[in-house]
Amino acid sequence: MSRSDSHRPRLTFLPRLHQCFVLSCTLLFSIVSYCSQTVTRPLLPRRPSCSATTALISLGSLLLLVCGLWLLVTIFWLQAPSNSVPHRAPPPRGSPGTGGGDGGRALPEPQACGVVPEAWRFDCYPERGVVVTRELCEARNCCFIPASSSPPALGRNGVPWCFYPPGFPSYSLVSVNATDLGQTGTLVKTVKTYYPKDILTLQLGLLYETDNRLRVRITDPSESRFEVPIAVPKATEKASSPAYSVELSNEPFGIIVKRTSTGAVLLNTTVAPLFYCDQFLQLSSSLSSQYIYGLGEHRSSFLHDIHWNTLTMWARDVAPTELTNLYGVHPFYLAMDEGGTGTAHGFFLLNSNAMDVVLQPGPAITWRTIGGILDFYVFLGPDPTSVIGQYLEVVGYPAMPVYWALGYHLCRWGYGSSNATWDVVKNMRNYGIPQDVQWNDIDYMDRSLDFTFDPTAFSTLPDMVKDLHSHGQRYVMMLDPGISSVQPEGGYWPYDEGLRRGVFINHTDGSTLIGKVWPGLTAFPDFSDDVTHEWWYDNLKRFHDKVPFDGLWIDMNEPSSFVDGSTVGCPDTELENPPYTPGILGGLLRAKTLCASAVQKTSSHYNMHSLYGLLEAKASARKRAFVISRSTFPSQGQYSGHWLGDNRSHWKDMYTSIAGMLTFNLLGVPLVGADICQTEEELCVRWTQLGAFYPFTRNHNSIDQKPQDPPAFSPAARSAMKQSLLLRSSLFPLLYTLFHRAHTHGHTVARPLLFEFPKDVRTYGIDRQFLWGKSLMVTPVLDPGVDYVVGYFPQGLWYDYYTGDSIRSKGEELRLKAPLEHINLHLREGAVIPTQRPNTTLFVSSGQPLHLVSSLSEDGSAGGELFWDDGESIDTFETDQYAHVVFTVVKNTMTSEVLHDHVEASYITVETASFYGVKMEPTRVMVNSHDAAFTYRANQVRLGVRSQRLSVF
Repeated sequence: MSRSDSHRPRLTFLPRLHQCFVLSCTLLFSIVSYCSQTVTRPLLPRRPSCSATTALISLGSLLLLVCGLWLLVTIFWLQAPSNSVPHRAPPPRGSPGTGGGDGGRALPEPQACGVVPEAWRFDCYPERGVVVTRELCEARNCCFIPASSSPPALGRNGVPWCFYPPGFPSYSLVSVNATDLGQTGTLVKTVKTYYPKDILTLQLGLLYETDNRLRVRITDPSESRFEVPIAVPKATEKASSPAYSVELSNEPFGIIVKRTSTGAVLLNTTVAPLFYCDQFLQLSSSLSSQYIYGLGEHRSSFLHDIHWNTLTMWARDVAPTELTNLYGVHPFYLAMDEGGTGTAHGFFLLNSNAMDVVLQPGPAITWRTIGGILDFYVFLGPDPTSVIGQYLEVVGYPAMPVYWALGYHLCRWGYGSSNATWDVVKNMRNYGIPQDVQWNDIDYMDRSLDFTFDPTAFSTLPDMVKDLHSHGQRYVMMLDPGISSVQPEGGYWPYDEGLRRGVFINHTDGSTLIGKVWPGLTAFPDFSDDVTHEWWYDNLKRFHDKVPFDGLWIDMNEPSSFVDGSTVGCPDTELENPPYTPGILGGLLRAKTLCASAVQKTSSHYNMHSLYGLLEAKASARKRAFVISRSTFPSQGQYSGHWLGDNRSHWKDMYTSIAGMLTFNLLGVPLVGADICQTEEELCVRWTQLGAFYPFTRNHNSIDQKPQDPPAFSPAARSAMKQSLLLRSSLFPLLYTLFHRAHTHGHTVARPLLFEFPKDVRTYGIDRQFLWGKSLMVTPVLDPGVDYVVGYFPQGLWYDYYTGDSIRSKGEELRLKAPLEHINLHLREGAVIPTQRPNTTLFVSSGQPLHLVSSLSEDGSAGGELFWDDGESIDTFETDQYAHVVFTVVKNTMTSEVLHDHVEASYITVETASFYGVKMEPTRVMVNSHDAAFTYRANQVRLGVRSQRLSVF
């Protein structure tokens, strides 16, 4: 029996006692009631009460006394420490029998504990599943004060009852020296903690890398430790005019980072003691405000709740659920500074080990990880967009997607055959509904084996793919990392060749680790090894020769397994059972994944686990590849996009998908979206409308569910979906240009309103609306049975995208009409956006003439741009194989300037233009010095210009 199993009966014993108590008391009540009736019954002649009655009452009283004592004893027993609590940290070094170095340290003074406000109490006993008593707390020499609120439930968060007192032993800064890039220092600790293997001497490195980027490294100078193997920039000279100042506290050691322009404190690590043990590293800091974003991957609102909110990070296969570690790990946050100044900063901890990130209302944050080093960056912004750009300078800008990746994707698990899949494609064509990409889930495979297809049910798959290509469409297939290990020798090349090349993850004894996934028993490729990348590519090429697929959907790559650890279990080591385990789902590092002690080329799985999806994507992304990955890590955007996982199909799921989309845009993965539909008609229509504005849009359905492709619905619903997808297709030039900006400057594609209006505090919590770029605002319907939606309009002039009707807002919420067939779009003043005549594929529509839409500001000005290349070649920007055009409207004149010319420019023409906000009807309109016909609406806000197909280049 595992330790967690042995602990479980104690957690369920109290309800059983309670049940016994209730039954006993019920019995007592019945007895007393019966005897009472016997005593009061009028009998003639009157006789004394029966002795049996007295006996029954006495017996009942005795039972009540026994049950009461039993309940009290049980409560005290549950409060007492248990030897069977999983992953209990050892007692403090000074406890009897430990021989530690802090033996004589006195308990904190009650007066010192009492002055610590609840919001600033940092948890001294963070272990999950433990009822923390005064005895346990004071064994760690910490303060124990029950909070004013009720104690949190096991595994939940609340004001800690056990917290660090002022003066709790930490490190001291004993020396500081200047370096070419900043400073270096030595940290020393004389008192050991209650976690094993304290590292008592540390090296501090302060690197002033750029004027807006500070890097801090705290390492073990005597022994190298695991560091995350992703490429980051190496500074060669110290920043000359940093936007930050750094102050060092000697005793206790701490780092204080301030913004030089305002004096705002962005980081202050003196608020709680620093821990640096072999498997427990903890760093706390104040936060500049309550406005914190990022820290993926979690299902939550876009703006994080800082009221005792623990966000656990350890890649895990689980449907999006609140308060749970999900598929990806991204230890980065964006913070808005206090006071509505519009300034922002960012923080990134470069660490891949399992960790808890604790937000508390101080406001403050605690990083608690179980391995690696403390290697973190502070980004000064000063605005939110700049912060994200600075973060992506470190982890890498996202790749420029192939053009068809931005079209409409259709998929389901359970088509059953290639012919059934093909019929869906043909049906979409018959109805004229846009579709660029058809997908297959795992059911296309032969017995769920990677790099195969079912020779019977999917025998026509190669022909279907050929047909897709002939219609300008593409095909994407699913791959899982697990490779079947039980096929006859010589009968399954991926496994046989993988064994020969030694590409699989092993146990510590050198044997191949075997788990279990869809094909049964499986081995797992070690993508940290370059040899595995070549083997993976060879498998892809061999299969591509049979089925010429165009993109990959890599799933189950946390990695996921249907057994914990392996089929033979995992060794009982510190890697499997560390002194502290973050609040991961399942309570064990190996829960539904591989043994933490498993051996990979770079390091143990304990260190590499959350990097698995990133490294598989890196192995899969050759040329200008299309890859969508479930598990992600910082720098993922260089190699793949991400879908938000196996979401359910409720209205709330649609709402939370916006927060997920915005968060991943902050994290440098702009090619992101949620599964659309799998639900009833109204929700599917509304979700298709919203999904048309996901950067990555895919309708996906699960096995044994009724069809959810657009033709499967009523004519009215089908028409509404079709119009949404045609609208997306028409906006392709804008979307493609936004991805260019993301690729070259680290900008977001789907953008929170606060990025464009950082001084408007009312935008800080908005996650029911969003922008494409800086100008196109999307306000979807997210509730059932309504024909309106309420949206917030920041101060300024806005135009209805469809009609040009203007809205002059002071910064207010407005009620908008939203019939089922309509999604509200508004253009911000001062924009010029390029659009195209839509078609059923981007292959066709991308060759159509442009229609320019200008939303004039109060002074009649506007501006915009267009990036254009062949849509498929790699590194077109880096090799100058692109066209870039800037559009400007000033003083009633629109001009276009070609900033970078290329042959692609010759394929683009401007056919029409619309100008919103023209105050007076013009008497004459000229295009390239020639008179042109035009129309003018009576509401004086829309001007249409139509001429012969005149090139702007």
